[in-house]
Amino acid sequence: MTTNNTIPNRLANEKSPYLLQHAYNPVNWYPWSEEVFQIAKTENKPVFLSIGYS
Repeated sequence: MTTNNTIPNRLANEKSPYLLQHAYNPVNWYPWSEEVFQIAKTENKPVFLSIGYS
């Protein structure tokens, strides 16, 4: 998938090839962490989980 977004999101700091391919998506992605669950709880928002694909 190609995007025209030139600003990376926080996935740009990850090592996983799967996560890195989404580093320039215009989405506020978070890698798996306790931080993301605390943010979701504080903001009363669901967590959408991607387990990749093959």
